[in-house]
Amino acid sequence: MGKKGKKEKKGRGAEKTAAKMEKKVSKRSRKEEEDLEALIAHFQTLDAKKTQIVETPCSPPSPRLNASFSAHPEKDELILFGGEYFNGQKTFLYNELYIYNIRKDTWTKVEIPNPPPRRCAHQAVVVPQCGGQLWIFGGEFASPNGEQFYHYKDLWVLHLATKTWEQVRSPGGPSGRSGHRMVAWKRQLILFGGFHESTRDYIYYNDVYAFNLDTFTWSKLSPLGTGPTPRSGCQMSVTPQGSIVIYGGYSKQRVKKDVDKGTQHSDMFLLKSEEGKEGRWIWTRINPSGAKPIPRSGFSVAMAPNHQTLLFGGVCDEEEEESLEGDFLNDLHFYDAIKNRWFAGQLKGPKSEKRKRRRGPKAEPLGADKPECGGPSTLAPLEVVREVVAEDGTVVTIKQVLSAPGPVGQPQSDEDDSPEEAGSPVVEPSPRSNAMLTVKHGRLYLYGGMFEAGDRQVTLSDLYCLDLHKMDEWTALVEADPETQEWLETDSEEDSDVGEGAEGGEEDEDSGEDSGEEDGEPQHPLVMPGEQFTDYLPRTEQYWVRLARDDAGPDAKEKRVLKVAHAMAKTFFDDSA
Repeated sequence: MGKKGKKEKKGRGAEKTAAKMEKKVSKRSRKEEEDLEALIAHFQTLDAKKTQIVETPCSPPSPRLNASFSAHPEKDELILFGGEYFNGQKTFLYNELYIYNIRKDTWTKVEIPNPPPRRCAHQAVVVPQCGGQLWIFGGEFASPNGEQFYHYKDLWVLHLATKTWEQVRSPGGPSGRSGHRMVAWKRQLILFGGFHESTRDYIYYNDVYAFNLDTFTWSKLSPLGTGPTPRSGCQMSVTPQGSIVIYGGYSKQRVKKDVDKGTQHSDMFLLKSEEGKEGRWIWTRINPSGAKPIPRSGFSVAMAPNHQTLLFGGVCDEEEEESLEGDFLNDLHFYDAIKNRWFAGQLKGPKSEKRKRRRGPKAEPLGADKPECGGPSTLAPLEVVREVVAEDGTVVTIKQVLSAPGPVGQPQSDEDDSPEEAGSPVVEPSPRSNAMLTVKHGRLYLYGGMFEAGDRQVTLSDLYCLDLHKMDEWTALVEADPETQEWLETDSEEDSDVGEGAEGGEEDEDSGEDSGEEDGEPQHPLVMPGEQFTDYLPRTEQYWVRLARDDAGPDAKEKRVLKVAHAMAKTFFDDSA
């Protein structure tokens, strides 16, 4: 009894510490979130002016990451919502809705009145009710300079049959967060983890919430047993037995002042509802066998056929106190919950008609159509090293780890393959993290994501497809050339004029004045119809002044701070035009 009481007391102490930390983070971040609320409110005002549904055929969406990509439950369509893009100087957030028609290979931009505010790193879950519903929770909005964050705690539903957005207001839900995970379980949405970050503090979560799709009510679950430590970006999927699997993820903790240490988790847990005891859940740690993925963050997850969970890509960080290097990946792994086993996803490669006629069904061993046939191989993974030349002439080396091809992927003999086939380039997604995945009719669709080349972040807009039954080869549906992507260096003169504030000297003040109201400003989509830049600024001046004061320094005169604020806001308008 004594030991049990001591353990319970320790558990309550940990809960108090977590609650205290959350309160501290909440207090410090409240001020900066209030600044961003003005900007978010303005965007919502503009969205509210849209009173009709407008569907416009369009080219593929622009590059982005941390969006949601979902399969329509009834139609041959994929739904892309939100996301973010960084061009080296400014962060862009989206609340655009795109529909990809699989059969026609066409994109449509759908503008619906009163959508959710712009966001990324949210979660989206599709359920079949009422002709299909897309449920979205949380995510984050960032300031243009990417240094301030607003974390949402709102819940939205897109009614796919009527193409209408609805915000569902229900008390008792999770706090504001991003990087969390959410799945549909029976008639509920189950949400786990995530993080909240402000300029100076952050906190990671390991709490669990359930939202009832019948009563539209939230409840916080208190599972028994020892569960995962706080984390974000993990794998969360429902098993055929009705349990929920949590794998991996990322978290960081402060080891000393201004020094954080990140952790790429590789543990796995099972969250199971106790039979006959409604609302009672229990955590169990499990140790799967097989070819386990190497620890990583930023990987993408989708549900493969036969209720297997598919994991793609990510980045394996090598972190030191003063530096962070990462190897971006494009490998595939499957987790079979029934066997509690990992399998490496190995592609067989294209086959010629000649080989099919000669061998017929004998060309493939029993069960070759199943992902689990890509089990552990006697061959070691292959490491491909390539060099990318950045715009500034810097040569950056990118290491790519590929799974070794299995026996079915090897040519059987020289006479089976023509020289053209032997020398044809392999089509596959480049190594990346934070890509979007979804599965429809047994086909895996992969969109966008990012990788880094030196100090440059390359955001992708390509679309690939892989038949998970055949597991032969990737098909490129939309190709993109990263070399053509805009990248603005942060140390340019233009950037220092605006961002460095008082450090720029007298020339900066002149630059600030030149960017002021004397010049005629073109109408900008962020400005209300009929307004000029000078009409818009007063409503959000507090936001820009606060950013400018941070850059100008505590000793800067108020007039100087105001000039810098005007210059920053004006540059934001001009760059977004």
